[in-house]
Amino acid sequence: MDIIRNFPLMTIILSLFSGSLCFVLKGKTARFYTIFFEIFLLTACGVILWYTVTTGASVTYPMGEFPAPWGNEIRAGILEALLATLFMIIMIVSVLAGYRFIDMDLDESKVNLYYAILNLMTASLMAILWTNDLFSGYVFLEILTLTSCGSLIVREIGRTTLAAVRYMILNLLGSGLFLLGVVLLYDLTGHLLMVPMQETIAGMAQDPRLFMVLTLSTGVLTVGLAIKSGLFPFHFWMPDSYGWSTPTSASILSSLVSKAYILLLIKVIYRAIGLEVFERMPIRNLFLVLGIMGMVIGSIQAMHADNINRMVAFSSAAQVGYIFMGMGLGGSAGYTAAIFHIMAHAVTKSMLFLTTPRLAEVSEDSLLFRKLQASALRNKDAGIFFLIGSMSMIGIPLFAGFSSKLQFALAGVESHSDIKLIAVILALAASSLLNAIYFIRTLIRIYSDPHGNMRKVRVRSPHRLGYIFPMAILAAMNLFLGLFSWVSIDLIVRGLEMFG
Repeated sequence: MDIIRNFPLMTIILSLFSGSLCFVLKGKTARFYTIFFEIFLLTACGVILWYTVTTGASVTYPMGEFPAPWGNEIRAGILEALLATLFMIIMIVSVLAGYRFIDMDLDESKVNLYYAILNLMTASLMAILWTNDLFSGYVFLEILTLTSCGSLIVREIGRTTLAAVRYMILNLLGSGLFLLGVVLLYDLTGHLLMVPMQETIAGMAQDPRLFMVLTLSTGVLTVGLAIKSGLFPFHFWMPDSYGWSTPTSASILSSLVSKAYILLLIKVIYRAIGLEVFERMPIRNLFLVLGIMGMVIGSIQAMHADNINRMVAFSSAAQVGYIFMGMGLGGSAGYTAAIFHIMAHAVTKSMLFLTTPRLAEVSEDSLLFRKLQASALRNKDAGIFFLIGSMSMIGIPLFAGFSSKLQFALAGVESHSDIKLIAVILALAASSLLNAIYFIRTLIRIYSDPHGNMRKVRVRSPHRLGYIFPMAILAAMNLFLGLFSWVSIDLIVRGLEMFG
């Protein structure tokens, strides 16, 4: 069983190797290799999850055999393994359901480059999930930013170039602030490993003067990751970045990349700062306020979008607000709700971004709402999956979105603050109402044919199963999270206990 302890590091090293290998492969070969390699990584992550759940112990791998507090560490617990498994499922589904659009949107000579970028992105995601060291987190944070920009700009149309430049500028600002926060914390504590840093901070926090400096350092780091994840008011890059990229990129960027930044922030709060120390800082209340504002304003902007991809992108900004609202509530219940929402949003939003181009291709290749009339009747498969994703986003019972919102309400009750409880309930009600307005309006539009002259448009791909099978996996996961939410909640709670 000792070999399993090597699996987390193996997922990073092999992903880096695969990224280099895809540079020399042809496009079709690179695609098949990437799919099979990601299935292999999924198996490895599933084994790690099984091992940590059955043993109840985390896996720590010291880099270079140097013990703490001098060396770097790779660490895998229940929470990290659960999220790594989910991330790999989303990666596989995004490639399977979107590869035809990769071939359509990209120059043939750059298809292998795209899959190389995806493998390097996978390495970064795995490293951010497994790392127990702040500086290693920063390094792979930068790699993730560069590969995300590459996945945008590789399409080579003017709007994606502009979106990639905007994304790069804002994310470099976020990276710079994160690095500055890491430097300040290292200067204060003398540690980069998270656990030794937390032990030092716990003693320093007793001094009011040092606590102010700790708050400043943590605040700088937090702002950097909030910018990168798209928390209001730093969400304005999302519509172009998600709306003009190829569907696979939009699915991965929205479902995984922005969530990886938030997960790193949660890891810093729990393992480097310490939850008890962090909840004494005013940053927590700022999370709650900005999260609620993001929920409402992101939904209002989605209502005014004239393009279905921009609507889904603004909806992503609102969902990031949900996550930060949970972190603002604090406590185990707040973070449990936030992490469960990360899972629910990843499954749902990837389904939506992989569906919208199917509706567009039977509507004169247009994403504009006025062109999408009756598109779900012309492509019934895409219509069904968009309906499932929409019901989850609205919060209809049986779907993941409902269970997620219920967890936020329960976290508000457990906050033992009447003001926070009222704010959370009102925010959930307002956001759910706004979600219902723009998603139901969209469903009416894509399913209605008021003039009775629906044109039969042939879907370009004859391989329906290549789309239906991966999308059915997402639909099943959505229903599982909705109907059996207690399974995931239990794993998250156990993971957070092990995490801290």
